[in-house]
Amino acid sequence: MPAILDIYNAYIGNGIITADTVPVTVEERMPWFKQHNPDARPLWVMELGGEIAAWISLSDFYGRPAYRSTAEVSIYIAEKYRGKGIGKFLMKKMVNACPKLQVETLLGFIFRENQASLKLFAHFGFEEWGSLPKVAELGGRMHDLLIVGKKV
Repeated sequence: MPAILDIYNAYIGNGIITADTVPVTVEERMPWFKQHNPDARPLWVMELGGEIAAWISLSDFYGRPAYRSTAEVSIYIAEKYRGKGIGKFLMKKMVNACPKLQVETLLGFIFRENQASLKLFAHFGFEEWGSLPKVAELGGRMHDLLIVGKKV
């Protein structure tokens, strides 16, 4: 968990990756961590050279039973490993696992300025399904949140 949070917390403050504004602690994220289940909502890490280089997870969407076949994708890559194909590798593995996980719809919630993530998701056939204009205030600026989706 500390390695996962080190990667996540490194993105806080850049204004285009996460809506958290202060680093999160292990205690704060433990409920999120415990919600993951390898048979339905996995949290996978990639280890390279003895360290966690990246992680990807599926989380419940909206928390109601009618949405059980829909999941939100989150993916974070440590800075020194960006641009090395890790995102594509992890996304491919996750998309391919969806049938056995009983996931039919994948969603991503991405700030419009986060072109790297939008490009990664588009590579796997995600399309823009919605836009929430100027809903997040980060660094004194308002940001649009795009909803991207894919039927698996």
